[in-house]
Amino acid sequence: MFKKYQYHIVLHLIIFMWGFTGILGKLIQLPPLSIVWYRILIAFFSLLAGLYFLKMPMKILDKKSFFQTLGVGLIVTLHWLTFYKSISLSTASLGILCLSTTTLHVTWLEPLLTGKKFSFVEFIMGLLVVIGIYIVSDNFSQKEFLALTYGLGSALCAALFSIFNAQIAKKVPSSAMSLHEMGIGLVALSVVLLFQGKFTSSFFSMTISDFLWLLFLGILCTSVAFLVTIEVLKKLGAFTVSLSINLEPVYTILLAVFILQEHTLLSSRFYMGAWVIILVLLLNAVVKNRMGRRD
Repeated sequence: MFKKYQYHIVLHLIIFMWGFTGILGKLIQLPPLSIVWYRILIAFFSLLAGLYFLKMPMKILDKKSFFQTLGVGLIVTLHWLTFYKSISLSTASLGILCLSTTTLHVTWLEPLLTGKKFSFVEFIMGLLVVIGIYIVSDNFSQKEFLALTYGLGSALCAALFSIFNAQIAKKVPSSAMSLHEMGIGLVALSVVLLFQGKFTSSFFSMTISDFLWLLFLGILCTSVAFLVTIEVLKKLGAFTVSLSINLEPVYTILLAVFILQEHTLLSSRFYMGAWVIILVLLLNAVVKNRMGRRD
């Protein structure tokens, strides 16, 4: 029985860990820039070790693909920066809810960037998500609107790197692609921090709790999650994985309620709008699957 569903269980453990990334934005007592730098630093070196040990591809031989991958790595870095900035300004629930709109951003970006045929069904789905966001943002303060802006910007970046990665992955092994994306993110952020004069003793000073949470974020939630997801994709297929990933905001909101007590900060309208968005995302995945089967 367990063997039959073991990959499903592993997949949901990974998604649960991803749901934890938003919570960590609140638990780690460091500014967003520091959190992202440490996350990429730890992820890069743990991924490097993992790929070496598993003898997975690490090089990008095609010059054009190499520079394209570096460009996408910068988008990934911007995605994480805006995501944790959104959480720092508001709540983990709002940050992950904004991020859950990534799938819908993809639906209007793909026709523009890849020439994919425009889908009216996906357009309607997008409008329903806008309604959900309107319900969520009712009576927001100026600070919360700023958090919403950063959160939606983060989702836009996530959609962009998803589209570009899908194109690059046709020519480059996903392992090498991820390693290079982490590498350029680490270099870019290090240069920014260096010019800002942030590399001082205080930058490297943190509590034991912050250090352990950063290890969890960088190793388990990033590099290990990536390596395991590759294997799960091979066994379960892209649709099952993408459909399950839509449950990430559910896990995050539940964790935020129990760990951060965010239910005391959020109104019933927030949860009403949140469920509208989550249901639209699940419906979108089901509709795409049925349309794909007809094709």
